[in-house]
Amino acid sequence: MALTEIDRTLLKRCLSEEPGAWKDFVDRFIGLFVHVVNHTAHARSVPLSPDDVEDLSAEVFVTLLSNNYGVLRAFRGKSSLATYLTVIARRIVVKEITQRKHSEALGHVSVHGSSLDAAHAGATESQRIENREEVARLLSDLPPREADVIRQFHLEGKSYREISASLGIPENSIGPTLNRARERMRQQSVTP
Repeated sequence: MALTEIDRTLLKRCLSEEPGAWKDFVDRFIGLFVHVVNHTAHARSVPLSPDDVEDLSAEVFVTLLSNNYGVLRAFRGKSSLATYLTVIARRIVVKEITQRKHSEALGHVSVHGSSLDAAHAGATESQRIENREEVARLLSDLPPREADVIRQFHLEGKSYREISASLGIPENSIGPTLNRARERMRQQSVTP
């Protein structure tokens, strides 16, 4: 689909910083960005709170504004503006989700977009060690393939495609494998 005249005009107004242009841009594309955030999180099996959705959508807008609308200025009009923005938004959301996963895996928790050391969030060093030991125990009780998938997805933040390539298994089997492994881990954590 080609760039529409409405979007061409809106883009031109934003880049020339006309009054009200950015508000019109936000009104036009906020729904698209919320959809991209939700869809991307769902595809990566990452649960999001309404605050997370809002934070990630805001991150997309902040990126679009940065460097004097650098991302918007890079648009060449070879597709619709919505298609271009969808690709940009998805990249931003994947990057943010991956960074949050890495932060959590390293013993940090995310509070409204800022990373706090788990010790400051009320966890002691001994609790963190116990948690790591529990995770290691749960992973060791899983079949090796499931443990590898869990480790790569949740601890290393890899995508289904990356896991598929790394382990030589079909990409469409990653989701079911994750679900089976999570269910086994839930059952193991309840069993004394």
